[in-house]
Amino acid sequence: MRLIGFFVLAGVVLTAIAWLRAPEYDEAYSLFLTAGHARPAWPQGVFTAGSVRYFYAGHAGFAQIAHDLRTGDVHPPLYFWVLKIWRGIVGPSWFAARLLSVLFTLAGLLLLRRLAMAAEVPLYPVLLLALLSYGFAYTGIIARGFALAQLCNIAGVGLLFPDTHEKRWPPALAAGAAFGAACFTNYLAVFTAVAALSWLLLTRPRLLPAALAGFLPFMPACAWFFLAQRQSRTGQFEAFSPPHALALLAKDSGAALFGGLPLYAGRFSAAVALALAVLSVICLVCVLRRRHAHAPFFAWLAFATPCGLFMLGLLCGNTPIEIRYLAFSLPYLALLLAPALPRLLLVCVLALQMVAILGLAIAPATMQPQAAAARAAAVFPNTVVLLPFGNDGVGIPGPFIAAAPDDMRILLLHPGAAPHTQGLVVTLAIDHSSRVLAAQTGCPSGGLVVACRPR
Repeated sequence: MRLIGFFVLAGVVLTAIAWLRAPEYDEAYSLFLTAGHARPAWPQGVFTAGSVRYFYAGHAGFAQIAHDLRTGDVHPPLYFWVLKIWRGIVGPSWFAARLLSVLFTLAGLLLLRRLAMAAEVPLYPVLLLALLSYGFAYTGIIARGFALAQLCNIAGVGLLFPDTHEKRWPPALAAGAAFGAACFTNYLAVFTAVAALSWLLLTRPRLLPAALAGFLPFMPACAWFFLAQRQSRTGQFEAFSPPHALALLAKDSGAALFGGLPLYAGRFSAAVALALAVLSVICLVCVLRRRHAHAPFFAWLAFATPCGLFMLGLLCGNTPIEIRYLAFSLPYLALLLAPALPRLLLVCVLALQMVAILGLAIAPATMQPQAAAARAAAVFPNTVVLLPFGNDGVGIPGPFIAAAPDDMRILLLHPGAAPHTQGLVVTLAIDHSSRVLAAQTGCPSGGLVVACRPR
């Protein structure tokens, strides 16, 4: 009954966050891609939000999704193929797309339960530490492939877990296939896969051929997509600097666990950030002093993604470090912390995580501003809203128009294009093109609708 209660609680928490959070930039790619409009052909002149709803509701074929990904995105197709099927069953709404990630996350928690039981670590602390981690909950509800990749990686780790299936090839083969599916969902899932397979090489090398037999068939398909996509978003990340990358790793690793708590603290934000840093160091000391038998294995998995991101940045000359990528480490961090933290410290960590999760659900500081801007613009009826087109007409118009009333009149603006229509300027400076446009209009920026005339 306690286990059922936990999963009911987890389902309610994740579903509530999925419902309450505003639509996001990257999610628009998922919806438009699976609707058959990877780059919507928005009208050139003034149009109403209701007249373009069909861009969100189509049904692309599997081949079209693969083609559109290879020619204009940076992700492999497995998640999008599954999302296409899901939207055909439950409908095209933004919330429905998020529910698929919620289901993947609940399935991942169920597999994490089996892993915790096999490792003989405290079950409910592991599940709560994972569920309430900001990065795990965030990637567990958005309409992107992180939750599916996380599920596949947890499945692979469970199948390769030490002391289980000691001399059996079929579980190793299945584990390799699970890791391959994770990579075919999100390329960055490869760090967990490589860590687990390298551990297998060191501890049970006789099973490595079976695991590789499951893993390697996915690699040509991943390469076929990746090689076509590698120049798609060359300016997505800032230039690499080792000190900056290390600082960002520390900051975002803490945020993956504790969310935006410093953002909620106002003038005390620096003090809160320092307190969280001290708490993190104390937790690390506890892990080192109270190691359980499988701590080295879980530590190897937990540090694989941050180390992999740093090395990737070093090789590519950019800084691909974000909370959502670091979330791949969180299940294994939970398996490390649960048996190591004293009860009082564990309660303190969980309480802080609960506050962070509440912020994830309702705090505007953790959300993107497109939906809030649409609601602000709706206060001015019968007015043309001048909206930035953005880098590619997806991440800014998609969430904004999804949240706008059907009768809102909209004109999309490109940098350097002087509109002939006067109206409310939406200063959503959240990608390169929109920042350029915000500077050109002469209107204050910040994601709000400003009643001013463009230059």
